[in-house]
Amino acid sequence: MRMFTDRHVDAILCVRGGYGTSRLLPLLDYRAIRENAKVLVGYSDITSLHCALLVKADMVSFHGPMLNSDFASDEMPRFTLHSFLRTLGFRAGPDPEWPGATGRSRTEPLGGNTANGYRGNTVRILRRGVAQGQLIGGNLTLLCATVGTPWQPPFRGRILFFEDLNEEPYRLDRMLTQLLSCRLLQQLAGVAIGINRGCEDPKAAKLKEYRQSAEDVFRERLLPLNIPIVAGLPFGHVRYNATLPIGSRAVLDGNRGQLMLTEPPVR
Repeated sequence: MRMFTDRHVDAILCVRGGYGTSRLLPLLDYRAIRENAKVLVGYSDITSLHCALLVKADMVSFHGPMLNSDFASDEMPRFTLHSFLRTLGFRAGPDPEWPGATGRSRTEPLGGNTANGYRGNTVRILRRGVAQGQLIGGNLTLLCATVGTPWQPPFRGRILFFEDLNEEPYRLDRMLTQLLSCRLLQQLAGVAIGINRGCEDPKAAKLKEYRQSAEDVFRERLLPLNIPIVAGLPFGHVRYNATLPIGSRAVLDGNRGQLMLTEPPVR
């Protein structure tokens, strides 16, 4: 709250995730935050805060890199830095100097393909089609934890993006089934799935019995929704971590396998 109300602070960059952010939510003054809206960036456990800021303060916040896991690393990919700068409205040249040698630029088009510059081959189209709507999302476990609380984001007509870390397929199945049982996923316009690191069954290769993969779960639970679905997009608990503005409008192109921003989230 001190950072939000301090006029000398322009942005709040989270140090790390972990757990416990949801404990903060009843303690915040959302009217003061709404009147002093600022850039806030983080992911993982910060998903709770993203949801609350969207619902209670009508504020766009950013699912993106943090200090300990990204900026403090000598191996932070250029893609992650460029996505951060581009989404926040900085000009990201071939080799930008942090925090952006050329400063803010409103002459450069903002948005576009959120995977621009990504050289991986992880992106997969699970269902074709094109959807547009407001972005909601973050870490799947934390999203499920908001259900039934005052911090639950609206799903109707939105594009949901989600990812998780070290959750075996049966757990992903449980969480998606919960959202289906709550009739929330049925309200969506589209689904963008990240790279879910460590979300496979470590025993599957050694057993003779059938075990679902994470993608099996996604196909079984999500394809019946009959909406565009793209998987393997670069965001979340991975080195190639695109910055996504929660609350901004976007287009999910299931024909090209792209998630594209359609409005500048920082004004």
